[in-house]
Amino acid sequence: MTAGKRALLSVILVLCALGAVAQKKTKAQLQKEKQQNLEKIKEVEKILDETSVKKKSSLGELNALNQRIRVQENLIQSIKSEISLLDKDIADNNGFILALEEDLKKLREEYAAMLFAAQKANNSATRLTFLFSAESFDQLMMRLQYMRQYSERRKIQVEAIQQVQTELGVQVKQIESKRAEKNELLSQQVNENNSLVNLKVKQNTLVKSLEKQEKTLKKDLEDTKKALVVLDKRINEIIKEEMERAARESKAATSAASVALSNSFEENKAKFPWPASGFISQKFGKQNHPVLKGIVIQNDGINIQTKENEKVKSIFEGEVRYIAVIPPFGNSVIINHGEYFSVYSGLKEVYVKKGQRVNTNQEIGQVLSNADGISELRFQLRKNTTALDPQQWLRN
Repeated sequence: MTAGKRALLSVILVLCALGAVAQKKTKAQLQKEKQQNLEKIKEVEKILDETSVKKKSSLGELNALNQRIRVQENLIQSIKSEISLLDKDIADNNGFILALEEDLKKLREEYAAMLFAAQKANNSATRLTFLFSAESFDQLMMRLQYMRQYSERRKIQVEAIQQVQTELGVQVKQIESKRAEKNELLSQQVNENNSLVNLKVKQNTLVKSLEKQEKTLKKDLEDTKKALVVLDKRINEIIKEEMERAARESKAATSAASVALSNSFEENKAKFPWPASGFISQKFGKQNHPVLKGIVIQNDGINIQTKENEKVKSIFEGEVRYIAVIPPFGNSVIINHGEYFSVYSGLKEVYVKKGQRVNTNQEIGQVLSNADGISELRFQLRKNTTALDPQQWLRN
């Protein structure tokens, strides 16, 4: 094997190793994503169980079921991506095996030619004739050196053949392992697809059941809208009162502290922890009602559907400025963060008091569960009285 070919083989082996490392990293990310989806499924299943245990079709159950389907679809997509990655790995392995087999064939052909030449040269008469036909002593020594190098080259050729054979064996084992892994993933995909079909059947049945309750849903929606008007009006009044109070009491040190807190709040955009675990059951802004056709819902925050007795936490340091009781949403806590305010509504218990300083992730209360078994936190963010989309501020 020539030095050039040996160098080429080394390059191929290094590139293959580097590719494997890069792919393992991607595979690790996909497996992490799959595990996160499995954990989300467990969480949503618990929320779904709490809403369905009441044996009554509800929007909360539909929200949980819709989220369960979304997570299931994400899980299936993760599995598909992992299978695609394995397909690429297997194709790369096949290509590399073909290249190794071609190298091995050439190495063996070269070695066979060398053996044939060596057999001819090993004839003692031939060797002596070759040596003593030298025209000078220096040429004689060079021919002896050449014969030694030729013998050494044959040893190197044998080592190269062994190295390629070993690498070929490793690649064959890897491809067998990846094929087995792919078959297992394909089996998982079939099972998860069957689960998705069952979930969508359940979703369709639940929607039809809720559509039959149109009058009740419209009345509930109207009652909720009226309560939200009261809640939002009270929140705005409280925030305006706080702004006026801050203006009256404005001192250089207080003002500087408020500006610093506001700046710190802004710097943490998209980094804030969630006030409760669970999922977003209603987004910010306008959206269609999940059942009632032609009905648009306006939300100045987000609704987070969670588990029964879930603890609610402050998303950032600040001062509790108000605690209000507004039926049917239970307790509402408003925390001031300089120019910003975070609002937590739907609490059955409150652990803080007005004027109290709180830290990031400090428990401020416990979520309320309604008669349908739905545990939902209404969470808002305001810059003064302007409503902000909390999803853009919370950690992804």
